[in-house]
Amino acid sequence: MSGDHSHNEGQIDCGSRVNDSYKHKDKYKEKEHKHKDHKKDKEREKSKHGNSDYRDSSDKKHKEKEKIKHKDGSTDKYKDKHKRKEEKLKSLDGKIKKEKENGFASPPYVKSEPEDEFYQSPRHDKSLKRERDDDNDSEFKPKKIKTENDKKAKKRKQDDDIKSKKTKNKKGEVTDGKKKAKKEPEEKWKWWEEERYTDGVKWKFLEHKGPVFAPPYDPLPSNVKFYYDGKPMKLSPEAEEVATFFAKMLDHEYTTKDIFRKNFFKDWRKEMTSEEKAIITDLKKCNFSDMSEYFKAQSEARKAMTKEDKQKIKEENERILQEYGFCIMDNHRERIANFRIEPPGLFRGRGDHPKMGMLKRRIRPQDIIINCSKDSKHPEPPPGTKWKEVRHDNKVTWLVSWTENIQGSIKYIMLNPSSRIKGEKDWQKYETARRLKKCVDRIRNQYREDWKSKEMRIRQRAVALYFIDKLALRAGNEKEEGETADTVGCCSVRVEHIKLYPESDGQEYVVEFDFLGKDSIRYYNKVPVEKRVFKNLQLFMENKEPDDDLFDRLNTSILNKHLQELMDGLTAKVFRTYNASITLQQQLKQLTNSEDNVPAKILSYNRANRAVAILCNHQRAPPKTFEKSMQNLQTKIDAKRDQLSDAKRELKSAKADAKMRKDEKSKKAVESKKKAVQRIEEQLMKLEVQATDREENKQIALGTSKLNYLDPRISVAWCKKFGIPIEKIYNKTQREKFAWAIDMADEDFEF
Repeated sequence: MSGDHSHNEGQIDCGSRVNDSYKHKDKYKEKEHKHKDHKKDKEREKSKHGNSDYRDSSDKKHKEKEKIKHKDGSTDKYKDKHKRKEEKLKSLDGKIKKEKENGFASPPYVKSEPEDEFYQSPRHDKSLKRERDDDNDSEFKPKKIKTENDKKAKKRKQDDDIKSKKTKNKKGEVTDGKKKAKKEPEEKWKWWEEERYTDGVKWKFLEHKGPVFAPPYDPLPSNVKFYYDGKPMKLSPEAEEVATFFAKMLDHEYTTKDIFRKNFFKDWRKEMTSEEKAIITDLKKCNFSDMSEYFKAQSEARKAMTKEDKQKIKEENERILQEYGFCIMDNHRERIANFRIEPPGLFRGRGDHPKMGMLKRRIRPQDIIINCSKDSKHPEPPPGTKWKEVRHDNKVTWLVSWTENIQGSIKYIMLNPSSRIKGEKDWQKYETARRLKKCVDRIRNQYREDWKSKEMRIRQRAVALYFIDKLALRAGNEKEEGETADTVGCCSVRVEHIKLYPESDGQEYVVEFDFLGKDSIRYYNKVPVEKRVFKNLQLFMENKEPDDDLFDRLNTSILNKHLQELMDGLTAKVFRTYNASITLQQQLKQLTNSEDNVPAKILSYNRANRAVAILCNHQRAPPKTFEKSMQNLQTKIDAKRDQLSDAKRELKSAKADAKMRKDEKSKKAVESKKKAVQRIEEQLMKLEVQATDREENKQIALGTSKLNYLDPRISVAWCKKFGIPIEKIYNKTQREKFAWAIDMADEDFEF
């Protein structure tokens, strides 16, 4: 509909513009072409109705008139008349402005062009079709026949002037030119086609501007109060800032948890003055509601900002990005991932983390270590401050580092996932997993043999490796007691975390796992295992307490050393990557039907991806808006079904009508209704597939495995093989991250 509408508008505009053109022409040609007045009236009448036949014939007339003008010197007469009428013409309204631009919207810069350039050409008066086909600009001379080069020059000038949706350009010169200017990406660095550095060197030159620090604390207005025991109390700036962190989270579930409240109050008191400590002794007597309402109002005000204000913020963010968001690495401009230092706040953690609620302190320049090359321009610290250290280590990939205060871990500013360094790391990771494919059978045979070993440590190591291989368990790292959440991996699993069932649900030798894994995500699985593994587990659990280690003669260091002996570069993560990628490849072969349409194939892809996410225990809580979004989707499905029923009734009626009339018009009506039914059926199927996909994935996080464990070349090859646009699988950021895979993988790629 919009296309038709714009076409009609175009025709109406064309008619009015041609009329204006002819009226204007009559003024200075009255004496010279009186005998043609009757013919022009007819032509104007045709132009009003947008008659295309008229346009074609007028093109020929244009050429004939032009020859006459060149012969009789009417162009010179026109020039003289134009000078006398210039003042009058300048006062004309937007119609003449449009005329100047060959019927297109007039851009700002055209105002600076000499006005007389347009009027110098009698060509403009001749034919609309000529104007539109040739994309005439204001820069042509009356006696010069337009050449191909002229067209190109004028096309370049028009590129910024034309909005193609409402203006039809039959040749498509200007429109195509604009698209190319917008969409043509700048040439990307194909680092994967170059030789890699050796001896652990990551770069030879690195220059950047350093980090962007969090803005300083902005004190609350005087009318926003904190209350203690029902009385307003003015807090010191340090204590007030920490209080605002709690106030902002007041409606969150975290602030109801005892461990969160306890940790917050303990750290908050450290920021108080001695007078404040003496008064504020009980968190239950603290009232943060006034603060909370203030921040809610601030949030609403941000949402209600005008477009102009939002644009200003956007422009400022873009300026900061251009200044701090890029570095120069080995003569290439690379994007930095997280150039902003995280602001202070309250630590949340995942799951039931024992340190939730603790204060994440403000990071200052004196906490920062800068890494850059010696011969680069070093980042300048904020005035009056200095960096902790400036290093020149080209065997690491980070640009900035600091130590956070909650767990004492080192935080880094790194390059964007689309950078060479990150891409090389990913590529190497998947190539290592592919190497494992070649020797995995030998490794499996060996650990099966080791189940029968006389040494208990070898048996434990072999059973642990079996779980890492078959269940994609993480190895699990040693940690100091009480320092972090009670999360475990394969090597650190305790007796209390597993149960053995000689028979369960019709299956023999079943093991039930139940423990907190990485990020305090619960791992629960009930799986049948091989008989010898089951017997060994019974042996390992003998005479042990529930809180004793199941593998008491194994740790991650011993396991990793053994894995390195089996294959160079082999770790527990390589097993996870290998099993995830091989599972995806197998599932895609089983689930994809080449006869399916695109939505159905994407559903198959997501189901294959989900099988991997389940294997790797990539879970998530259902989104808060899940139920509402599903209801909205169901409403759309119901409406589409009603639309389909109506379309089918209309088709039936059209068929009956065609049977009676037996004419061409009724046959065309039937075909049109058939196509409408087919189109609506496809739309309905797409919505139903979407609903199925959402429901199946509401508690599964597909993204983690897709971005970190699945060789992207498998997905790229699948897309190319089945004609699926890569945009349906990877968004723009992900396509930049996996540019190397998209470039190098063809449809026959095998992991």
